[in-house]
Amino acid sequence: MKQRFDLSKTEPRAYKAMAGLEEYLKTTALTNIQKELIKIRASQINGCAFCLDMHTKDALKYGETQQRIFLLNAWRETDLYSDEEKAILALTEEITLISQKGLSEETYQWISKYFNENEIAQIIMAVITINAWNRIAISTHTPVPKG
Repeated sequence: MKQRFDLSKTEPRAYKAMAGLEEYLKTTALTNIQKELIKIRASQINGCAFCLDMHTKDALKYGETQQRIFLLNAWRETDLYSDEEKAILALTEEITLISQKGLSEETYQWISKYFNENEIAQIIMAVITINAWNRIAISTHTPVPKG
């Protein structure tokens, strides 16, 4: 698939704004592993090859295991993820698939057991940011680097 255009070159101010969200996410209480789980799970749902390639590699660099990455799509069926991670993944799925039912009260109450409002806001921003990157990469046909 041929790349349609490079957003960073075509609209550098828009790209800089997106990069600003990434800079913000570096300042949050979320761990690198939590952020990568969010990025991988949303990218799986959205079918973003570029982001899946990038974030699985990043997760491995941060110490995530291959097994947990391989089983992320079936996180409900395994005990490999903590209860906090499962709450993050549930929230990630519901926000990524927002048109289906929104963020349910059940999931909001679940995540509230482990995170305060500021942390939940940070998780929501992480989910929103990767969903935006997914849409950019898919819309522009951003290629997966070879190798």
